[in-house]
Amino acid sequence: MAEVTSAAGISEPLLSVEQENEKIPAWKEQITVRGLLVSVVLGSLFCIITHKLNLTVGVIPSLNVAAGLLGFFFVKSWTEFASKIGVWSKPFTRQENTVIQTCVVACYGLAFSGGFGSYMLSMDQRTYELIGSDYPGNRAEDVKNPSLGWMIGFMFVVSFLGLFSLVALRKVMVIDYKLTYPSGTATALLINSFHTNTGAELAGKQVRCLGKYLSISLFWSCFKWFFSGVGDSCGFDNFPSLGLAAFKNTFYFDFSPTYVGCGLICPHIVNCSVLLGAIISWGFLWPFISTKAGDWYPDNLGNNDFKGLYGYKVFIAVSLILGDGLYNLIKIVIITVKEIMNSRSKKASLPLVALHQDDASSKLLTEENQREETFLKDSIPSWFAGSGYIALAAISTSVIPNIFPQMRWYLVLACYVVAPALAFCNSYGTGLTDWNLSSTYGKIGLFIFASLVGSKGGVIAGLAACGVMMSIVSTAADLMQDFKTGYLTLSSPRSMFVSQLIGTALGCVIAPGTFWLYWTAFDIGSPDGAYKAPYAVIYREMAILGVEGFSALPQHCLEICCGFFVAALIINLLRDVTPKSVSKYIPIPMAMAVPFYIGAYFAIDMFVGTVIVFVWERLNEKEAEDYAGAVASGLICGDGIWTVPSAILSIFRIDPPICMNFAPSS
Repeated sequence: MAEVTSAAGISEPLLSVEQENEKIPAWKEQITVRGLLVSVVLGSLFCIITHKLNLTVGVIPSLNVAAGLLGFFFVKSWTEFASKIGVWSKPFTRQENTVIQTCVVACYGLAFSGGFGSYMLSMDQRTYELIGSDYPGNRAEDVKNPSLGWMIGFMFVVSFLGLFSLVALRKVMVIDYKLTYPSGTATALLINSFHTNTGAELAGKQVRCLGKYLSISLFWSCFKWFFSGVGDSCGFDNFPSLGLAAFKNTFYFDFSPTYVGCGLICPHIVNCSVLLGAIISWGFLWPFISTKAGDWYPDNLGNNDFKGLYGYKVFIAVSLILGDGLYNLIKIVIITVKEIMNSRSKKASLPLVALHQDDASSKLLTEENQREETFLKDSIPSWFAGSGYIALAAISTSVIPNIFPQMRWYLVLACYVVAPALAFCNSYGTGLTDWNLSSTYGKIGLFIFASLVGSKGGVIAGLAACGVMMSIVSTAADLMQDFKTGYLTLSSPRSMFVSQLIGTALGCVIAPGTFWLYWTAFDIGSPDGAYKAPYAVIYREMAILGVEGFSALPQHCLEICCGFFVAALIINLLRDVTPKSVSKYIPIPMAMAVPFYIGAYFAIDMFVGTVIVFVWERLNEKEAEDYAGAVASGLICGDGIWTVPSAILSIFRIDPPICMNFAPSS
């Protein structure tokens, strides 16, 4: 699972004249009650959206820009309404907008790093039964079903440590290294444009565009519901748009606004990589392996038996993910070590944002000084960050063994000793590439701790360690990304940090609460349902592998997995050694891996989104640049909003009145 972001080629924006002369509010004034209320609403909405994506495809687009846009929309709408009815309202500043965006990102980030669609869900009874009680290493004792109590408690004891682990290095990451953090920079550009006279007109148009497509998406999702019947074989979600033969191999367009919106946001290469993975797996590989039933594996197995075709699907997907993740981890560590060793050299090879000496050098220098002065003014003491990390680690070390007895206190302590170094690597890599690889670091922790504990409790211990590591490195990267946004919008780092703390506290309650809505309303984890939770099975299998080894795999599965693992390494190497004009067409293995297990249908949807953007850019590049994000946010948010009433209808056992399905005419 990876959080996908895209904002390549963004340079640091100039300050406008208005921004140069504006009075920057004190850090306490940047945090407002209305801002916190908006953050709660948007945080809840984005948690719902993230859970839906987590439980279906596992690809999470960056919602930073959408958070900034919707934050502006809500507060600006309120201030305009208040002025019309004669109520005085405090002026809405770019700093308040940035604080709202930071709080929302911290909140919905826990829906991703909290593992509600991966490591946490892989502990439950359904995932245990899917793998099978007779599967070697899959023990009935290694089951812990979701519960609001322990999930909220676990979130509170692990989610804050990442914020304290790197806060002392914010100057190094943002000012000294000048890491780009493309999504954070893009969000800052958007917020700065909103709060200037020149940007106000465009912002209004973007908001109207978002509202229009949100309404369309919400209406369409509601309309689809009436035809979806009882069960999972009805409605537009099962529309054989490419023919019944292709439909049997999951090649069809399922009219999902969420996936089309993801296609609009994600880079073209990500969408094309997903489609290529779908073609390779469901177009060629799975049909070929199916012909070997009775030879490579028994032909009387169920669809979800790991000793059959299902095992190939899961482990080949895992091999691609691990190959891609391992390569990028090694690459980031090497780059980080090189940069640290050559930090004083002006010939650093990292793609840093440099100030060019030209006619605007004086203005750039003034602008840079203003940013640095603001960023350093309200400092967060290093002793506070260090003591906070130690205190939270001590609390967590004593609490986690009570939640997961298999995870001994010294294992938890070991996680917190190595976590800051991994958090630094992940934050540095996110600043360079915009890819948050927290799930990769989590998988490494999973394998190591599962093997250390062994057969008696290793599965749960590995999954819990994965959660600890993933939470720390993910929240640390999110914090640095938001510090970059705050640096460019002249926001106080202290208000940003407090906003992160508030957002994280909200996320510790909202993320489990919104997941519980899905858990009680839908059949989570069913292979034939709408919410397959594909990564739950994958993570449990990885934990079992860490304990038991590869002896239980079907015939030739290990060889094929090794081939795809090596292929992922080679593809990544080619992406790095070839010229940019060539490498931009080389697929991304981690994106290719997603449809191997899930199916090709969502790849069709995302490809439709990328085709729309591609054609749009050719017809009017400026318009596409201005409005594609608003259209995508509207489509995703509208579909996400409908999830709430559909879940409520499901809880009250109100079923759709019509089942629309298809069959051959003969």
